[in-house]
Amino acid sequence: MPSTQQSELLDEKEKFEALFQHASLGILIVDNRGSIILANNFLLKQFGYSDAAELIGKKIEILIPNRFHKHHSGYRENYTQHPQSRPMGLGMDLFGVRKSGEEFSVEVSLSNYRNKEANFAIAFVNDITKRKQIENAMLQQQKELEEVNEKVENMNDELEQKVVLRTCQLEEAMKELESSKEELSEALSKEKELSDLKSRFVSMASHEFRTPLSTVLSSASLLAKYTQGEEQEKRDRHIQRIKSSVHNLTDILNEFLSIGKIEDGKVVTHYSSFNVQELLASICSELQGIAKKEQQIIYQHTGDTNVCLDITLLRNIFINLLSNAIKFSAEDGVIEVTSSVDAHNIVLEVTDHGMGISKEDQDHLFERFFRAKNATNIQGTGLGLHIVGKYVELMEGQIVCKSELEKGTTFTITLKNDTLQA
Repeated sequence: MPSTQQSELLDEKEKFEALFQHASLGILIVDNRGSIILANNFLLKQFGYSDAAELIGKKIEILIPNRFHKHHSGYRENYTQHPQSRPMGLGMDLFGVRKSGEEFSVEVSLSNYRNKEANFAIAFVNDITKRKQIENAMLQQQKELEEVNEKVENMNDELEQKVVLRTCQLEEAMKELESSKEELSEALSKEKELSDLKSRFVSMASHEFRTPLSTVLSSASLLAKYTQGEEQEKRDRHIQRIKSSVHNLTDILNEFLSIGKIEDGKVVTHYSSFNVQELLASICSELQGIAKKEQQIIYQHTGDTNVCLDITLLRNIFINLLSNAIKFSAEDGVIEVTSSVDAHNIVLEVTDHGMGISKEDQDHLFERFFRAKNATNIQGTGLGLHIVGKYVELMEGQIVCKSELEKGTTFTITLKNDTLQA
């Protein structure tokens, strides 16, 4: 071989040696039997060897931990049969073992070449211990961060549960507070109602009791002065005034007793069959005797006459309504009474053409001790219509009032006609 060619070959060899030995990456060349034929200085340093002779001729498995030898032999043989350039370790943790037995993380890329004699594999080995440490530290930090996040989420969940619990407790407390507020308001309303009732009772009692008692006292005093026989007419007149006043007091007391029985639930309905036309005609005739001068009571009935009701309650209702019509009508007024009966209902109406009731007062007619503003100078307790309303309610009926000031008033009562109750 010419000297120039030898010189060029030497130069190329020196370049290869320089590149091979001074590369900052571990380089290893292995034959097709898996034996190491070349190892650069960087690789020796990586694996803790001082002389390449310690590795030359040895199996590549000398640089791999024992626990991987079995599988690695299979991988090596497969690569020898199907050689190709490829990076290795992607998605895998690869390990090398130093001469001292210490394991460390590596990253390996493979290439191959062929000469006239055989196939050879080239391994490029990189020590990634520091990178793995950084990665592990990052993984550890990520794990710790995930744990912290999990704790935070758990704390958030607990906080949300506490918020929900506190919200429920607050809502419950608000409900209780609202309930207490309503109870207090109801109690105050009842207290005010009781106070109003007391005021009305005192006002009514001071007037309704005082007037007949004063009449009894004055008439009794005058009776003592009429000692002569010819004065009998005057004595009779005062005796009648005393009887009338006592009768008024008895009516007032009876109304109080009726209210007490109603509120104690002692008034019970007793249904029976009777002729309603005869009953109402009898009451009209009876009250015509106490009507004002020239007042007329006109009664008309239509339909069947036989009904099934509580006759005592109906009598009290009708007497009260007719008495009021007489009381609040003019001396020459006409009072119209009608009754009608069909298969389902009994309808009673009492109409006067007297002083009437204002729309404002009509809303309170059936309250205890209530008296219309234009009736304060007329005798009454304010209990009559309240009792009427309660009696109608006991018989499961309805009562309606229609009135206009200075034109009169009509009370309409509708009751069920259930003859099966008799």
